[in-house]
Amino acid sequence: MATYSVDLRQKILQAYERRLGSQRAIADVFGVSLSFVETLLRRHRTTGEVAPKARAGGQRSRLDAAAQSQVRGLVRDQPDATLAELCARMAAETGIRVSVPTLCRVPQRLGLPRKKSRFTPRNVTRRGSSRHERSTKRSSTPSISGAFGSLMSPASTSR
Repeated sequence: MATYSVDLRQKILQAYERRLGSQRAIADVFGVSLSFVETLLRRHRTTGEVAPKARAGGQRSRLDAAAQSQVRGLVRDQPDATLAELCARMAAETGIRVSVPTLCRVPQRLGLPRKKSRFTPRNVTRRGSSRHERSTKRSSTPSISGAFGSLMSPASTSR
C-alpha cells in the first residue's frame, strides 16, 4: 500500500490541533482509517515527526559480489548445469549453501542466459496430464463418420 503524503499528514494534524472534530470524524473527512490517525498522532507526540518511516530493504543476499562472480564462472564452465547442480557446486567450492530459488535469481540479475544446449537430453518427466495424452491418441475403434462414411456422402446429405 502506498504511504500517505506529508501534506495530508500535516492537514490531519492541523485539524486535530484546531479541534475540528474527533479522531473518527477527522478520519472520515480525510478518507483515512481511524488507526492511521491514531498512529500519526502518537508518532507526532513521541518523536515530533509526521513524515512516513523509511521502508526496510528486506534481507540481504547471501551471495556477495565475489560469490556472484563465482556463479558467473560456474555457468560459463558448464552452461548446461541445472540449478540443483549449480547449488551443489557452489556449496562444494565456496562453502555457501543456497537454495535453488536463490540461485535462480542470481543469473537473472547478472543477465546470464537461460538457454541450454540443444544437444542436452530432454527431461524424462513429461508435462501435462495423462488424460491429454489419451485424448490425442487415435482410438482403435472406428468413428461413426468413418463407419458410415459411404452412407453420408455429400450427395445424400444435401436436400
